[in-house]
Amino acid sequence: MTEKCRVLIVEDEAAVSMLIEDMVLEFGTEIVGPAASLEEAMALVRREHTDAAILDVNVRGEMAFGVADYMREAGVPLIFATGYGANVIPQRLQDVPVLSKPFGYEALKHALRRALAGAPCEVSAD
Repeated sequence: MTEKCRVLIVEDEAAVSMLIEDMVLEFGTEIVGPAASLEEAMALVRREHTDAAILDVNVRGEMAFGVADYMREAGVPLIFATGYGANVIPQRLQDVPVLSKPFGYEALKHALRRALAGAPCEVSAD
């Protein structure tokens, strides 16, 4: 039996994090974290197997692009979540899918399918 995909959620707003968690679980994946700080996100990526990550661009006032670079080097596909728009994403990360807050289930599902394409794990949402 194939294991469920494991998705790291990095979000500092508790209510937003819970909404994303609910959508990710509905998608049939497991949650890694959630992480409410960039330090916690880095620790989880180092310690836990992660198939993909949903990364808030601004976490507690810090831009998350250094963490994004580390995740990419570790082979973790990313999805940015931001209220700032795609124009804040550095050129080196322009290929990362961006979800504009607020986003819905269908947008997240599409982004997760893209991020998890080819992953050796299972998702169950249609």
